[in-house]
Amino acid sequence: MLEVIDDYAILFLDRYGSIGNWNKEAERIKGYHAAEVIGHSFSMFYSEESRRNKLPELLIEEAKLKGRAQHEGWHVRKGEELFWGFVTISTILDDNDVIVGYSLFVRDLSAKRHLEKTTEEYARELEIKNKELEQFVYIASHDLQEPLLTVKNFVELFKDEYKDVFDDNAKLYLQFIDRSTERMRNLIKGLLDYSRLGGQQSKTLVDCNTLMDGLQSDLFSSIFATGAKIYYQDLPIVYGYETGLRQLFQNLLSNALKFKKQDVDPEIYIAVVGHDKFWHFEFRDNGIGIEEKYKEKVFVMFQRLHNVADYEGYGIGLSHCKKIVELHGGQISVKSVLGEGSTFCFSIRV
Repeated sequence: MLEVIDDYAILFLDRYGSIGNWNKEAERIKGYHAAEVIGHSFSMFYSEESRRNKLPELLIEEAKLKGRAQHEGWHVRKGEELFWGFVTISTILDDNDVIVGYSLFVRDLSAKRHLEKTTEEYARELEIKNKELEQFVYIASHDLQEPLLTVKNFVELFKDEYKDVFDDNAKLYLQFIDRSTERMRNLIKGLLDYSRLGGQQSKTLVDCNTLMDGLQSDLFSSIFATGAKIYYQDLPIVYGYETGLRQLFQNLLSNALKFKKQDVDPEIYIAVVGHDKFWHFEFRDNGIGIEEKYKEKVFVMFQRLHNVADYEGYGIGLSHCKKIVELHGGQISVKSVLGEGSTFCFSIRV
């Protein structure tokens, strides 16, 4: 039985810690043949520093007192090559409960150690990237906003102080500057909001029915103006980021209200089913729809499919939706037929 056990070096020691026997896997892990180790102290498998600190002797003493000792650390195989191992030393007793020797199990954890180090390095790199992102957020919120505000303020001064001097062309130029400045400010704000999604938040239980009731009150003006009808019932209680989920639902509703067909009242149907540890939501509308080639593009930051004059906005909302869904362990996609409407499908982990 011992000979067919993989991944474990199994050694039997006498009462003094000398090697009496071992299995074939020990030869592979340690790199020695049995004849090279039989009769030698198991301390030969420890580094010079460990032997100087009397680690082998301390493990034997602990096993004597407690019946078992365990240790994880560096070990030495043939050729002075180091490997990371986990050792368990247990006492072997005779019929009179007298210690006659020890069993020693060694598992080579070098691969696990390498994976942990790789993960730690990746975590450190990720931390550095996050700090760089925080710095970028600061720059975007302060250094970029400030000159835009200055431009906007001076445009207003021009309008107030020189309005009698400007001809129609000058007024048009100032109007373009003003609109572009405002658009840039909103784009920067959208980028900042996107970068902050998921940060410094904790998950709570969120009742989606209550969420939708509140959103209908918030969006009452748009719903009333478009004559929209919104249908939903028995929505679940989900575990997630309440602010993010609210923004997700609001963006999908606002898009359905915005991208409606002329002279057709919007109809929005919200359905959900639970399956395979996920809640699967569908937001279906009867709006203008999306061309097949643009179904992936709509989720990319700042990507717009329509002229600003036709449909206002900055191409930010659906990219926010995608990030929010991914923060909840799910995915989002859209099914659509141009001129017939769209169905946004997303999943939230239960």
